[in-house]
Amino acid sequence: MSTPTLTWRDGQILRDGAPHRILSGAVHYFRVHPDQWEDRLRRLAAMGANTVDTYIAWNFHERVEGEYDFTGWRDVARFIRIAGEVGLDVFVRPSPYICAEWSNGGIPFWLSGRTRALRTADADFLAAVDAWYDQLIPQLVPLQAAHGGPIRLIQVENEYGSYGTDAEYLAHLRDGLRSRGMVEMLTTADGITSDMIEHGSVPGAMSTFTFGTGVPRAIELQRDGEHLMCSELWGGWFDHWGEQHHIRSAASMLGTVDELLDAGGSVSLYMAHGGTNFGLWNGSNHDGVIQPTVTSYDSDAPIGEDGTLGEKFHALRERFARFHDGDLPPVPAAPRRQPAASADLQVDAALLDVIAATPVRAESPQPLSFEELGAEDGLVAYESDMLFPAGATLGILQLHDRATIFFDGERLGTLEHDGEHTLPLPAAGGRGRVVIVVESLGRINYGPLTGQGKGILGGVVIDGRRYQHGWTHRVLGDGIPTVDAPEHAATSAADPAGLASATLEVADPLDAWLAFPEGAKGMVWLNGFLLGRYWERGPQETLYAPAPLWRAGENEVVVLDTDRLPSRVEIREQPAFGPTEEFIGT
Repeated sequence: MSTPTLTWRDGQILRDGAPHRILSGAVHYFRVHPDQWEDRLRRLAAMGANTVDTYIAWNFHERVEGEYDFTGWRDVARFIRIAGEVGLDVFVRPSPYICAEWSNGGIPFWLSGRTRALRTADADFLAAVDAWYDQLIPQLVPLQAAHGGPIRLIQVENEYGSYGTDAEYLAHLRDGLRSRGMVEMLTTADGITSDMIEHGSVPGAMSTFTFGTGVPRAIELQRDGEHLMCSELWGGWFDHWGEQHHIRSAASMLGTVDELLDAGGSVSLYMAHGGTNFGLWNGSNHDGVIQPTVTSYDSDAPIGEDGTLGEKFHALRERFARFHDGDLPPVPAAPRRQPAASADLQVDAALLDVIAATPVRAESPQPLSFEELGAEDGLVAYESDMLFPAGATLGILQLHDRATIFFDGERLGTLEHDGEHTLPLPAAGGRGRVVIVVESLGRINYGPLTGQGKGILGGVVIDGRRYQHGWTHRVLGDGIPTVDAPEHAATSAADPAGLASATLEVADPLDAWLAFPEGAKGMVWLNGFLLGRYWERGPQETLYAPAPLWRAGENEVVVLDTDRLPSRVEIREQPAFGPTEEFIGT
């Protein structure tokens, strides 16, 4: 068996036998266009980092059970090789669960849809994990430093001490990594409480910490012989829709970094470069109410969403330089951006026309969940013919997450996961067709509700007492809807939602920020690629559209809005993340 190149002893990290300090930053390959991987990694190296930390998102690679994809954007081995070529060590975090404000914490929806025993030694869960590891780990084994590659650290599980108490599960993961050929140093990561460290640690793996502040407490909890390391030092924070944009001042972040380094510790900054929750991959938190994460994952990081280098970058470069024998790589040039421009959006179809053009996925007496329909995320339209008395109400039981309701083509209103779940039907009563368009706002990624289902989970009731039966289901996922619309499609004042498109002419395929003034709640595709979502409740106002998605000449922008279509799309030269507040994660 090969010998690990990174070890710990007597409170020190040894790299090839010599004392070493890990200076790492998190960059997630799944949040960065692959044509920009090298650029972002070179910026990280120029910041003075000697290591890059990346999660591996299981659900990004196995969207359909048994179908594995490690090509293109999902070629994690290529990302790791590039990191090595840039001169960085690699800290991989391939645990089945990653949190990361990523959909479902990285666990495939098809698995969480059939078992509640996530992150345990449940036979069904472990069988799926083992099948996944049988595909993933062979990609990583030859990339370890023991075999000439850049991987030097491997995380067993992620913040397990804040979730569960199944020691057998942790041991199974550790043994599964070792038996498949992972020989480099193993770690765990948990918050700074004694119970989290107790339940999240496993023999043979070095315990590390996650915090925004708390170096003295981490020192108290440091285990005999182990090195002091913060695997996630939160130098910024993520945003939820309806909140302000979270920032952390450079002075505040550097105070914690300096405290850790002065104590002889190692650090991995979360995030060094946040990137973007492209498509529908954003997760949600739940703290009494659902808290969906925005499309941007900028996280007020030293390396901005488009690669812009901020005050934190230059301050960290100065701090980290003293740990290097030679000069640091030169600071890369600022990214180039497209000049401001705009184009009018032309309506292609009203929302109900889009739904009517979508094939029927299933019919059932009761509404089916997203999981039962094989719908990963996006929209599901539920349709039923209804007879009801005068003054009746329509109620949705266990709505996850947001429903727009129509009756005979007229919009009745919107219900949300944690809001009012009933609304009045037409006062006169009668017979008609109800259409309920449910959107998954993001699968919960942290805590005991991780894996919770989406859609209508408890049924639809009239006057709170009688089930409405007989439902047709249509699924709108992450692809652009196809509609044979009339020649002059239009929305109406009563229903301004729908599908619209525009053509933007650009001279060069450069980075851009897209804005949709007057739009309410929509998804945006650029040249067929789903950039993400906008929502008028903010804070995020612009969507990052990276250079590789553009082409010189004509570019198509398509918008699907469930509430109110914007009239135009704008290219802006600067991002707008919304009103800010200083925030330190806890």
